[in-house]
Amino acid sequence: MKTVYMINGFLESGKSEFIRYTLEQPYFRIPEKTLLILCEEGEVEFDAKLLKSSRTALEVIEEKEDFTTQALVMLEKRHKPERIIIEYNGMWNFKEMKLPRHWRIEQQITTIDASTFPVYYTNMRSLLAEMLRNSDMIIFNRCDGIADLSSYKRNVKAINQKADIIFEDANGEVNAIMEDELPYDLHQDTLELDNTGYGIWYLDALDHAERYRDKTLVFTAMVLKPQGFPPDYFVPGRMAMTCCADDMAFLGFACEYDGAAALKDREWVTVTATMRWEYWADYDGEGPILHAVSVVPAKAPKKPVIDFS
Repeated sequence: MKTVYMINGFLESGKSEFIRYTLEQPYFRIPEKTLLILCEEGEVEFDAKLLKSSRTALEVIEEKEDFTTQALVMLEKRHKPERIIIEYNGMWNFKEMKLPRHWRIEQQITTIDASTFPVYYTNMRSLLAEMLRNSDMIIFNRCDGIADLSSYKRNVKAINQKADIIFEDANGEVNAIMEDELPYDLHQDTLELDNTGYGIWYLDALDHAERYRDKTLVFTAMVLKPQGFPPDYFVPGRMAMTCCADDMAFLGFACEYDGAAALKDREWVTVTATMRWEYWADYDGEGPILHAVSVVPAKAPKKPVIDFS
């Protein structure tokens, strides 16, 4: 099995800078050979000295039709690498990419130029979403002078809730969402969440559960009862449009409630609950768990789908 590190993003998004920086780091060096496959050539070049010192062989595949499993296997046979780094072309649909069966993606990282993100998000959203969907880390660079990084984070979290998102300017990392930018007052003991508030709370709670500890949350949600759930648990949540009408996601956390067995799938309820950070098998560890104080029937909202698009 060959280990693959996938680095994707649009042209001039910082992919090559990230790879070059990584190859320079002692922690990334290995005695065996690394194969670096570039699917587009930007302004940053890899000098021969760095390639030699990091035992890296460089290959370029410029045309999409040449990026085939057969071609990749031939490169592997030629260089016999221990690991492979692929700088993927941002204009090639990631969903259509095929790797040899014995190549396993160890980590996928997407780089984004924050100064051009709104243009790509508006005009190439589907293509961008395919890059982001399975990324383990998303790096926004060149964030200098950009005030509304919170909306960038919400846009990306709506597509990929598990990825680590990093914002960087010339001075290093930037804290993305400040408490005073939230659409509710965290100084209140009870937070009543409307459409906008629910979506932002859900995404923010993934990163900052400590903000909601000991808070009472009140929101309207649809009941979801996944197969195999314990009888005293359900998932109250909302459907969200993350990219387009064909790309929907259900946003909700597991919720403990004594009367859960009597609830019907897809019915609308108003939930009053507190949130804790606890172990849950579906999280493969700890994560947000709601504990309902009350669950009462409710009418569906006028806009039942939260629109992040």
